[in-house]
Amino acid sequence: MESKIYNFSNKRIDSMGYMLYLPENYSAEKKYPLLVALHGAGERGDDVSLVCVHGVAKYIAAGLKLEAIVIAPQCPKNLVWNLLTFELKELIDHICTEYSVDERRVSITGLSMGGFGTWEMAISYPDFFAAAAPVCGGGMNWRAKLIGKMPVWAFHGERDTTVPIENSRMMVDALRAGGGDVKFTIFSGVAHNSWEPAYEDTNVIEWLIKHVRGE
Repeated sequence: MESKIYNFSNKRIDSMGYMLYLPENYSAEKKYPLLVALHGAGERGDDVSLVCVHGVAKYIAAGLKLEAIVIAPQCPKNLVWNLLTFELKELIDHICTEYSVDERRVSITGLSMGGFGTWEMAISYPDFFAAAAPVCGGGMNWRAKLIGKMPVWAFHGERDTTVPIENSRMMVDALRAGGGDVKFTIFSGVAHNSWEPAYEDTNVIEWLIKHVRGE
């Protein structure tokens, strides 16, 4: 089944466009994992096709097939994901209601601004997500312990000057210090585009989809 574009009305902003992917032979009689994919700052606006420029949505648009439902929302212009945690959760809840989602298997990933958003969503809803994979992101490391035991796989390019690697390192170190379940992959010689090796050269997408909350 091809990816589709929908609009989701929101109480705090007029609308949040998003791409929705349903697996081939989708059936309401079966429960599916849900993967949330957050784009970077360059893809903000009101042209939802921009969410397919990088990351998970790019590969789905190119033909990647998954046994999971995927949503790739678009952040409105001049906002950032960290300011939209309530709106994102409302959108996710809407998808869980409208489609056959296994709510024990909802995971999240994002790149750059979306990496920051992934950390923030994991911190804000640690008892909801099954796993998280922030790519070249960061956050308030003193809050990282709130993630608890949720599995996290973080990625960063060693030579990133747009979002320096210290942003991820501080979050990972804080989560480890708090007893969290985290692994950290550093790509040697890679700059800001660490999402390319993260999504192309590792099994992180499958890793996210397979996780079940609390297991």
